[in-house]
Amino acid sequence: MPQEFNLDQALKHAIQTEKDVMDFYKKAAEITKNERAKKVFTTLSNEEREHASHFFHLYKGGELGTFEQFMASPPQKDSAMLAELRKSLDSATNERKAMEIALKEEEDLEKNLRMTASHIVDPAVRSVFERMAKETRDHYEIIESEYAHLMGMVHETDIDTYVRE
Repeated sequence: MPQEFNLDQALKHAIQTEKDVMDFYKKAAEITKNERAKKVFTTLSNEEREHASHFFHLYKGGELGTFEQFMASPPQKDSAMLAELRKSLDSATNERKAMEIALKEEEDLEKNLRMTASHIVDPAVRSVFERMAKETRDHYEIIESEYAHLMGMVHETDIDTYVRE
């Protein structure tokens, strides 16, 4: 069944989603002790901020305030990703657990975005959701690669060495 958002609704949703994920990565970077993992989470947080900026500059609504005000606002209390991270903090969360949460949440978010896009009739609105889904997939792949490295698995940069031996 077609689902309709107007472009501003889709952009507002995109901005909030990017901020929620940015807040998650900022918190994950704060609790991570492994410097390489911390750098990955910080980089992803910065990328989410950049993604939000792209959508914000297209957004015509005014209730979010300025971009800087909105991005500096506290995280949403009902953010699923942050709730999962907070819950796991009680069990001595480390970078491995934070990455596992990130992988699951990015995968779920991508599925939801693609499903929503498939029900949107307006091509401009659909493209907002499709772009978010692609960016989410890209982040999933970055986290997956870092997770493999953290777990001591064969990293894709080592694949030629292992294939030839």
